[in-house]
Amino acid sequence: MINFKLDPISGSPFYRQIIDQIKFGIASGNLKLGEQLPTVRSLAVELKVNLNTVAKAYKELEIQSILETQQGTGTFISHLQIEISEKEKNKKLLDICTQFTTIAFSYGFSIKDIINQLQKEKLL
Repeated sequence: MINFKLDPISGSPFYRQIIDQIKFGIASGNLKLGEQLPTVRSLAVELKVNLNTVAKAYKELEIQSILETQQGTGTFISHLQIEISEKEKNKKLLDICTQFTTIAFSYGFSIKDIINQLQKEKLL
C-alpha cells in the first residue's frame, strides 16, 4: 500500500496527483496487482478532499483498465502491467527536485547545506 500525499502548491489538480501516485505505485511495485485500494470515501477523508475528486481519479483509472471496481467489494489494481518510461520518470524526478530546491533556496539553504543534511540523515 502507498501513502497518498497531495501537494496544494504543485499546480497539478488533486485528482491528477492521485492518478500519478497510483500509476507510479504500480510501476514501482509498491502497489501489487489485485491489491485493494481504499474506498473513495475513506481516501477522500484521509486526504481531506471532496469525494468527487477521488471518484474522478478512480474513474479515469478504470477507463484506462488500471483499476477494477467490484460492486460491494471495492476497488482493486487490475492485472494490467504498467511501465513508466525513463523519460517520464526523469521528468517526475526533475519536477520533485525543482520544487524541493526552490523551497530550500527560499529559506536560504545552499546546495552544500542540503547535501550535508542528506548525508547526516543517511539519505545520500
